[in-house]
Amino acid sequence: MTDRFVISLSHGTDDPDRATVAFTLANAAVGCEQQTVVFLSSEGVRLAVEGQANAIAEKGFTPLAELMAKFVAAGGEIYTCLPCFNKRELDEGSVLPGVKIVGGAALVAFMAQGAASVSY
Repeated sequence: MTDRFVISLSHGTDDPDRATVAFTLANAAVGCEQQTVVFLSSEGVRLAVEGQANAIAEKGFTPLAELMAKFVAAGGEIYTCLPCFNKRELDEGSVLPGVKIVGGAALVAFMAQGAASVSY
């Protein structure tokens, strides 16, 4: 059985509910001692930028910025799709601590060793 878990998130400020649920699950996974990666793609890459998650606070959930910080502090990793990031002309100098801007090969390498996954 694998101890790796991947959450693929292709939404951010465009769908705060999905983004919040994804990071809630990410915190649960890392809390269950899973090596956990959240892979941000498409519109989800915007969450990698400082301040983007600050205004997202879905009713009944911890605010997204807090969920993301807690996830990284617990040892979770956030991978951000390089082509998606570049397509949106975002600034690499403004990414949050703990965010890695990567090509698809990094995700494939992590998952190739066995990983459960979900997508939002």
